[in-house]
Amino acid sequence: MQMPTPDADILAKKTRIISLLQEVLPHDAVIHEPEETRAYECDALTAYKCPPLVAVLPSSTEEVAAVLKICHAEGVPVVPRGSGTSLAGGALPTADSVILGVAKLNRVLETDYDNRFIRVQTGRTNLSVTGAVEAEDFFYAPDPSSQLACAIAGNIAMNSGGAHCLKYGVTTNNLMGVTMVTMEGEIIEIGGAHLDASGLDLLGVICGSEGQLGVVTEATLRILRKPEGARPVLMGFDSNEVAGACVSDIIKAGVLPVAIEFMDRPCIEACENFAKAGYPMCEALLIVEVEGSAAEIDAQLGVIKQIAMKHNPVELRESASAAESAAIWKGRKSAFGAMGQINDYMCLDGTIPVSELPRVLRGIADLSTKYGLDVANVFHAGDGNMHPLILFDANKPGDLELCEEMGAEVLKLCVEVGGCLTGEHGVGIEKRDLMTAQFTDADMEMQLRVKDVFDPDWLLNPAKVFPLHVTAPRRERAQAAA
Repeated sequence: MQMPTPDADILAKKTRIISLLQEVLPHDAVIHEPEETRAYECDALTAYKCPPLVAVLPSSTEEVAAVLKICHAEGVPVVPRGSGTSLAGGALPTADSVILGVAKLNRVLETDYDNRFIRVQTGRTNLSVTGAVEAEDFFYAPDPSSQLACAIAGNIAMNSGGAHCLKYGVTTNNLMGVTMVTMEGEIIEIGGAHLDASGLDLLGVICGSEGQLGVVTEATLRILRKPEGARPVLMGFDSNEVAGACVSDIIKAGVLPVAIEFMDRPCIEACENFAKAGYPMCEALLIVEVEGSAAEIDAQLGVIKQIAMKHNPVELRESASAAESAAIWKGRKSAFGAMGQINDYMCLDGTIPVSELPRVLRGIADLSTKYGLDVANVFHAGDGNMHPLILFDANKPGDLELCEEMGAEVLKLCVEVGGCLTGEHGVGIEKRDLMTAQFTDADMEMQLRVKDVFDPDWLLNPAKVFPLHVTAPRRERAQAAA
């Protein structure tokens, strides 16, 4: 995945760009010294790094607009950045670009419990949105594993989900409106606090657009009443395929847990060592959580346990206390960090029909043997959002490339069985060259035309999402026009 090299004339503009940006931002909000910009050279996909020309940290929508107006006038690309937790290289800069970070945009602007919404600046972290309303027994539903750190801006860019998306949906199902700044520096409002908006569903276009169409600075989010209670159950099985079949049967039965999470043995061991969650040591583990009144919980878990027993679990255990439930979820939420302590890995994000879980898990095991790379599986099994972690040695020449080659085959398998390349991490640069595996030329042309409308000069988040050979004619036309 080669990033474009910067044009010499863009590099020559650095002093001018810094001067212009310092006219509209405090000097300490314009980061340009090499040792400082190094902090922005990558996101959580650390295999690829490139220091930006400059990084800026505006504190308001108006400052964002001022930055974009300058960059548009000067023809300088802009890479929006939330908290830098992207696993797909979504915030990877190019050497000629300005990183526009939203970390200082972190205020709660409005809370309306009667109409069940909260309006926040998008640099606010996911978990802190719930923190702002939990005293009134409300919560914000999307809960990615990185929710302690990830920003709402990135959640909107990638349409992030989380463990509880099976019942509550992903970001797009909980996003009501945005304030967005276009590349030209125009501030626009899309959607809002009302239930539904007239006209085209532009909000649906913005959510999941990966910073390609504008910079979202404010978001109106749906908040929900906390459930009366919740309880997880642990189910251990002697193979990944059997656990996958159990998930398929639970969904087929019409039961709707709030979450169904899957972990295989390598991940179970790493999480248990890290979090001491009390996980059983088995080949595959399901965490199934239901919520409601005590009677509702008992009834739902009764059905789920009956289904599980047909698959001969090696262990079946309900949480007996709030502390035990918290420990169970701490272990799952710590999975990526726990695996990072023991190995380099690449985390994939394909999504498949739930009925295909056994087949895809077998396919991943076969590919692991073919490439000689171990895999740890941890994912949102209820909605088929796979997160296989391919383990490799970053210090071994050729291992990263081998890992990427295997990852591409896994994602192609997901598409082959009727799924897609990404569920919540986005395309970024990681899956950019795989877009042709899912979309025809006509499909991509329609997406490119949307990009043309919002960003005709192709300055926003360059080199992401679409294969470079597909976007080259558009980028060349934009450069020639400039």
